[in-house]
Amino acid sequence: MPIRSFKSACLAGGFASVLIAAGAVAQETQADIPIVQPGAPGQAGRTLTPDEATRIAENRYSQDDVRFMQNMIVHHWQAVEMAALVEDRTNNPEIVTAAGRIDASQDDEIAFMRGWLTERGEDAPDPANAPANAHADAQTGHHGGHAMHGQHAMMDGMASPAQMAELAAADGTEFDRLFLRLMIAHHEGAVTMVDELLSRPGSAYDPVLLDFVTDVKNEQRSEIRRMTALLSDLSEDPRVGLSAGFRDAGEAISNLTLVASLPKPTGFFDPANPSGLPPVLEDDEDDGEDADDDSEDEDDEPRRRFGERAPFLSFSNTDMAFAGSLMAVGNYHGFNLYRLGEAAEPQLISSVVCPGGQGDVSIVGDLLIMSVEQTRGRVDCGLQGIDEDVSAERFRGLRIFDISDPLIPVQVGQVQTCRGSHTHSVVSGPDPDGVIVVYNSGTSSVRDEEELAGCIDADIGDERTALFRIDVIEIPVADPSQARIVDSPAVFADDETGALAGLWRGGDHGDGTQTTSVTDECHDITVFPSLNLAAGACSGNGIIMDITDPRAPRRIDAVSDTGFAYWHSATFNNDGTTVLFTDEWGGGGRPRCRAQDPMNWGANAFYDVIDGQLVFASHYKLPAAQSEEENCVAHNGSIIPVPGRDIFVQSWYQGGISVIDFTDTSNPVEIGYFDRGPIDPDTMVLGGYWSSYWYDGRIYATEIVRGLDVFELAPSDFLSENEIAAARLGDQGAVFNPQQQFPVSWPDHPVVALAYLDQLNRSGVLTGDLGAELRAVLSGAIDAMDSENTSDLADAIEGFASEVPAEGEDAMTTSRLTALHNTMMGVAEALR
Repeated sequence: MPIRSFKSACLAGGFASVLIAAGAVAQETQADIPIVQPGAPGQAGRTLTPDEATRIAENRYSQDDVRFMQNMIVHHWQAVEMAALVEDRTNNPEIVTAAGRIDASQDDEIAFMRGWLTERGEDAPDPANAPANAHADAQTGHHGGHAMHGQHAMMDGMASPAQMAELAAADGTEFDRLFLRLMIAHHEGAVTMVDELLSRPGSAYDPVLLDFVTDVKNEQRSEIRRMTALLSDLSEDPRVGLSAGFRDAGEAISNLTLVASLPKPTGFFDPANPSGLPPVLEDDEDDGEDADDDSEDEDDEPRRRFGERAPFLSFSNTDMAFAGSLMAVGNYHGFNLYRLGEAAEPQLISSVVCPGGQGDVSIVGDLLIMSVEQTRGRVDCGLQGIDEDVSAERFRGLRIFDISDPLIPVQVGQVQTCRGSHTHSVVSGPDPDGVIVVYNSGTSSVRDEEELAGCIDADIGDERTALFRIDVIEIPVADPSQARIVDSPAVFADDETGALAGLWRGGDHGDGTQTTSVTDECHDITVFPSLNLAAGACSGNGIIMDITDPRAPRRIDAVSDTGFAYWHSATFNNDGTTVLFTDEWGGGGRPRCRAQDPMNWGANAFYDVIDGQLVFASHYKLPAAQSEEENCVAHNGSIIPVPGRDIFVQSWYQGGISVIDFTDTSNPVEIGYFDRGPIDPDTMVLGGYWSSYWYDGRIYATEIVRGLDVFELAPSDFLSENEIAAARLGDQGAVFNPQQQFPVSWPDHPVVALAYLDQLNRSGVLTGDLGAELRAVLSGAIDAMDSENTSDLADAIEGFASEVPAEGEDAMTTSRLTALHNTMMGVAEALR
């Protein structure tokens, strides 16, 4: 229509009617204009009809929606199949009720999903012809009646064919436990599938679909809570189902004695919120996520709702260090110094407020070294933080304090680093020149180069990058203000090409494995200077290094583990022949010890060191299932120096502490534990044990929120009174720093010999007359060690020592027999 005619029509008949007429003319004109859909490069395009073009562009539902519904049908059907196994395998009324509830709800939802797909002309799989274990067909190459089978190989939470077969073969309580574990994981998988769908642009635009997936998520979560409670009721472990509470939580203990429990000092907790709870939401408040989630189950007490944002980690207890009678307890807010003595309860002597996290500490002589990582840390220890992106006042790196007067620590040195300091390791010193060498591990973001020269946040192709390195730092004792970085070696580089990213590049290891962090940092590096070795837990790999030259560490082996998400810490056994690595799956802030969680994820991995190479032996994880309200994963611990055995005390955050015997690295065994219930019954608070270390006869454990606990070992079938007494006699040096190990030695004392004898008796060796005679003469020698005129007793002990067999049936028995003989000869010499 010409412009003049358009204006005339507007005047004569009204604007709207003219627009309609103009649109009709436009449609007629565009009918001859082609609508083209180009092909890929090198491929021809095609011409679309208007209907085809509109259909492609429509946003009423997406292909992600379609795939979700198709996959969820198959996912739901497996739950129906598992529920169908219940009738013939258990008479537990609660399991039968749960199965009936699952069967009804899943059937209804399958019908809805098939109807939704059919109404939109999409393929709606019939689960009867597409069995839930279709992924088995995909793996074997045998495809069933539906073309989608291969797509379901790794749907979240689905049980494998082997697990389904195991479930079908079980009955009674064994079936109940396995059914609940598999079904909880299955329901969690459904929740994950919903979350993944909602994270995709344009998905769940259809209000009907959005309502459906929201209901699925809420119902699955409610079912998970019910089944988790049922699973707890089936457990015989006293740690399962402990009551919650900040100061009055339920407790379970085995083969340990809790001898002292100290709250955090004044100034190191928020008086208005000492347990660190997130803000409680009122009924009409919305926390921005899952607002429609059921806040209570049938017949359950209402659950409080909390905001998504928890308080800063500004008051969290972290790591510990010991020197003589002094104990330093790190904290995101600074550190506290305690005096140790004969009494079990440490005495607080001073508190230092210097925020910046993480606050890990080490002690060397009169110097205390502290790691600082957060961007709020200030050079002057100020409380106000820093708002600017670039600031000369920001501090991230190592602080150095003079604690020659522990009542008034003074900051005397600082080393700024590109990624801050998450942890550090005292490698050597002071050397003859009075210099301490420290390895620094930075795991945070790279700071701006305008703030600290040389800090380049670049990819692996840029040799200047601050990633893929550790820092080697020198601290002159005479003038700590001159402390500096002397090198930042790329310990992960490829040996042949020199490429910085020479180890794990991130991602999973295949179907059913963990997604593992890229190896561009070490979280912990534990040094064993007397062996010239260091073991690094380095995000995506475990490594071992030669530190003969402490300033030039050299990687000699690296290993990966398909069950590890983040290699966190490393500990040698006493003779350096085994390394215990831990996996911090979930970063320490997630519940990762639930009944449905894999036992090789968030666990320990034991590697034997053979000819400088790491050889995998086994995994170990806390055996007691923890709740959704308890962050739990493997964390910091230390060797307990029982002669003749490798024993480790380990923290599991809110999973408590475990005492683990890994003398047989292929079969580690828990021999003691302590655990409290969750901090709060309705929400997870980041808490629990950060570190648990043996020092001078006791176990000290920092509790992130609650404070500090002290334990002693208690005699049991697993650990004799003589072994505990011998551990107290062990000389581990006058200093204990995290990530620094020295070999423990034991005196030639009758108690040490009796400890070896107890071990030989426990394994069925020396249980006859000779064993009884050895016990009698050694017991009699205990009181005689400080006496005079004991040459006859010395002769008797020497004579019995000669009767101890030189060899046993295995290497461990031979080692203990040799140690018993040598200790007895040493006792005899001491008595002369």
